[in-house]
Amino acid sequence: MTTPPHRRPSVLLVEDEQSIAQPFVRALERSGFDATLAPSGAEGVELAARLEPDVVLLDLALPDADGRDICRELRRTSDVPIIMLTASGTLTDRVVGLELGADDYIVKPFATAEVVARIRAVMRRGRRPGAPAREMRVGDLRIAPGARRAWQRGRELALTRREFDLLVRLAEDAGRVVARESLMSDVWDMNWFGSTKTLDVHIAWLRRKLGDDPSAPAYIHTVRGVGFRLAADPEEER
Repeated sequence: MTTPPHRRPSVLLVEDEQSIAQPFVRALERSGFDATLAPSGAEGVELAARLEPDVVLLDLALPDADGRDICRELRRTSDVPIIMLTASGTLTDRVVGLELGADDYIVKPFATAEVVARIRAVMRRGRRPGAPAREMRVGDLRIAPGARRAWQRGRELALTRREFDLLVRLAEDAGRVVARESLMSDVWDMNWFGSTKTLDVHIAWLRRKLGDDPSAPAYIHTVRGVGFRLAADPEEER
């Protein structure tokens, strides 16, 4: 998502704890954002659809819903960057949040400067400045990075933002293996220590949308212990 230069980037904060929410909204405003507060999950979903914010900060402990369910609901209709806010920082919680479609995860208590830096980072990733502007063709796949659209044999693919970025990254090195660490760094833009289960989940989703048989894939091949390879000519791999 690219923010027009004439307006401030908008942030939707879904947080019910007033002692945190109100001061944080003011801090975001001072940092150059237009901030809107939603004190419940239902209001968060409604405001996200109506305002189309540049980033959503989503607390997991909401009075009317689990933040993970709200994240799942937002992901059904939007690719807006989502940063989860939680008091729990276990690896399992982080992986679950990322698998549901969150872009980042911040553990309370947090410093405003850290959250602002994370917001700007996910916005930069959404713009993908390093992605190729030209149209890409890999076998029967056609990918338009600038328009963020992809087609398979003329049929447009309904990809999430992460799935699209993952496909583009693999297409940049079609026919060659891309290491798991490189995919996590380039697509998720983070230094990832520990499980990369979220990558496997997104690969599985992308394969499903390509109609790939995971036991005998034509498009995305697993190179065990190394990473993944997008076939340069999927027809030859069938």
